[in-house]
Amino acid sequence: MPYDPVLVQPFRDELISAGVRELRIGSEVDEVMNDKSGTLLIVVNSVCGCAAGAARPAIRKALLNQNKPEKITSVFAGQDLEATARAREYFVGLPPSSPAIALYKSGEMVHFIPRHRIEGRSGDDIANELVMIFNKFCTKKNNFASDKKSY
Repeated sequence: MPYDPVLVQPFRDELISAGVRELRIGSEVDEVMNDKSGTLLIVVNSVCGCAAGAARPAIRKALLNQNKPEKITSVFAGQDLEATARAREYFVGLPPSSPAIALYKSGEMVHFIPRHRIEGRSGDDIANELVMIFNKFCTKKNNFASDKKSY
């Protein structure tokens, strides 16, 4: 059973206010995933403490960086069940994780941060990792052919 929507709304708002587009149903996930152009960030949001204490603050801070993904989205685990399940289908070969952060470039996953790499880390540490990845993959100066996956 999904979490109470009233209780979850502040967790949604934390990312929405930073410019993150929520994907609430599977077809919305398919729509963004089928557009292979540019860069796409998908955040699997969650009610857990590591999402509140590290993941969401890290995303908000990293999105202040000059270089950032062109499309910035989220699904909410435990709330938007269809959208979350559909997003996880695109995380090929990776076990379900929430929270989690995935970056795609030209339709290819180039970086993934699962829950076990969020737990126990500070928001600043994760934000620094995201900024490094954004600077690598989200700039026009890069030659994508030379970029290597970083997970």
